[in-house]
Amino acid sequence: MFRRAALFLVLLPIAAAGCGGSGTGGSDAPTVVATTTQLADFARNIAPGVKVTSILSPNTDPHEYEVRPDDVKALASADIVLRSGGEVDAWLGGALDAAGVKEQDVVDVGRAAGLEGGDPHWWQDPVRAERAAVAIGHAFAAAGLPDRSAAYVARLRRLDAGVRACLDRVPAAERKLVTSHDALGYYARRYGITVIGAVIPALTTAAQPSAGDVTKLVDTIKREGVKTIFAESSVNPKVEEAIARETGAKLGPALWADSLGPKDSDGATYIASIAANTRALVQGFTGGAVVCPVDA
Repeated sequence: MFRRAALFLVLLPIAAAGCGGSGTGGSDAPTVVATTTQLADFARNIAPGVKVTSILSPNTDPHEYEVRPDDVKALASADIVLRSGGEVDAWLGGALDAAGVKEQDVVDVGRAAGLEGGDPHWWQDPVRAERAAVAIGHAFAAAGLPDRSAAYVARLRRLDAGVRACLDRVPAAERKLVTSHDALGYYARRYGITVIGAVIPALTTAAQPSAGDVTKLVDTIKREGVKTIFAESSVNPKVEEAIARETGAKLGPALWADSLGPKDSDGATYIASIAANTRALVQGFTGGAVVCPVDA
């Protein structure tokens, strides 16, 4: 992670050169800057035609991200900044200072969505994503930008219903989840899934598992009869592969946890990512006995 004071000193000239405060940076087109790929996707759906910039790129781990000069330049010319909240974009604070962005131009979407207990992965629950969409829509409308949040919320509700319909086909006793880190807590609570453990037993991938953590997880997987463990798209799956070999569990498809995927992936949009995760989880929980495309 960068040092806040150092970032300010190094990037201040860049921000001063490009800063238009909360203006449009010399362009008539309004500009939205989102910290995460999920927020950027929300913004594009809620305000088609508005220029949206995502600080994080697809398949980027937000927990270990270091702000770049181009990020500060983008923030300096933004009309609205969307913050996800919590540790997932804690690095934003220093960049905002360097860019001279006013707090009134930053929308804390995580707070509106209902971020709880320090877990920043609120978007894994489509109902919280609905709250986020409404908050973004209100902010856009107040700034004179398009607000099509109602139509997007309707799609999110269809997604939620489709996910529940698929997971209802899996007996509750078989919904046993092991992932790379503790990123799917909101999803698990929403859909009645038991979180058995994680390779990194923390809310951030910046943490490192100890040998004791891994041994304990292996024992738990064997005891619970976990059929499949799931790596995540933005992490190296070597430890997950080793645990799968040790326990006899299968290694499922990589989940879209902290980031969306590139355009040609099945996680290119928020809705697609949740649908893809659900298909993978249902198939993994049941050992391939149930395959359920999500109706979203």
